[in-house]
Amino acid sequence: MHPAAAVCLVFCGCCSNVVFLELLVRQFPGCGNIVTFSQFLFIAVEGFIFEANFGRKRPAIPMRYYLIMVAMFFTVSVVNNYALNLNIAMPLHMIFRSGSLIASMALGIIILKKRYSLSKYMSIALVSMGIFTCTFMSAKQVASDSSLNEEDGLHVFLWWLLGIAALTFALLMSARMGIFQETLYKQFGKHSKEALFYNHALPLPGFVLLAPNIYHHAVLFSQSEPFQIPVIGLTMPIMWFYLLMNVITQYVCIRGVFILTTECTSLTVTLVVTLRKFVSLIFSILYFRNPFTAWHWLGTAFVFVGTLMYTEVWNSLGPLLARWRRRPKED
Repeated sequence: MHPAAAVCLVFCGCCSNVVFLELLVRQFPGCGNIVTFSQFLFIAVEGFIFEANFGRKRPAIPMRYYLIMVAMFFTVSVVNNYALNLNIAMPLHMIFRSGSLIASMALGIIILKKRYSLSKYMSIALVSMGIFTCTFMSAKQVASDSSLNEEDGLHVFLWWLLGIAALTFALLMSARMGIFQETLYKQFGKHSKEALFYNHALPLPGFVLLAPNIYHHAVLFSQSEPFQIPVIGLTMPIMWFYLLMNVITQYVCIRGVFILTTECTSLTVTLVVTLRKFVSLIFSILYFRNPFTAWHWLGTAFVFVGTLMYTEVWNSLGPLLARWRRRPKED
């Protein structure tokens, strides 16, 4: 597939996924577990058929390493989705998860003994300032909610703090998983599609612990208003339609990122994913009218400029622009 088509898959899939996720969460804020389970099940079934060849293909990486990776991946996915139950707005959720560079650098220094250039430290400082600004302003909004009395307002604010703690834990765990994957790929080679399958298939038994919550929301989804799907004319509860579209768009997004990793450099992949996050954020704010002040915009700018500095995209764009400017003269 052409890289441009893969970029379209990432943008269309991921931006649509954010829309359907927010439609689900706005109606039922505690539905994170059924969303996570559905995404894992869909990708696991697809991988079992097309990657594992119905279980006949042996994994290139030993299963014991996958079990460790899966424990981390399952925890990160569940905690990230559960944070939406704790008064965390979708824009703040996206901005906070964009701080993965901070966690990756910190753990890289501690665990892998890495050293970075001054520009890298400056970019991380910008990202940190951006996340702090957005988090602080969101905290003021939660604390000053005029529709709540003092006791209820304190209760809501404490749950919000717990949500921030959950996002921080997931950020650090995700960075640790990335370092673990890096060491595995150095030892056994890159097998990203195989890892995608096992990361989603092996955690499925863990959802038994969440079965009551998943069943509860399945019942609530079934009781939602009926919706007729355009073109095919099939009628189904609207919440199940939102969930189905969320799962499909999540798969499209993941497949697009996977294709990019095989066709483009890691710098290009990082840049595309970063821009996708920014577009998703803008869409979420404008379409759902999420509260977003000038301070939030400033914090968002810090996060994305810092991310672009970290990837050193400016150094890559310089030669491209120089060649583009010279082209008319050469013709």
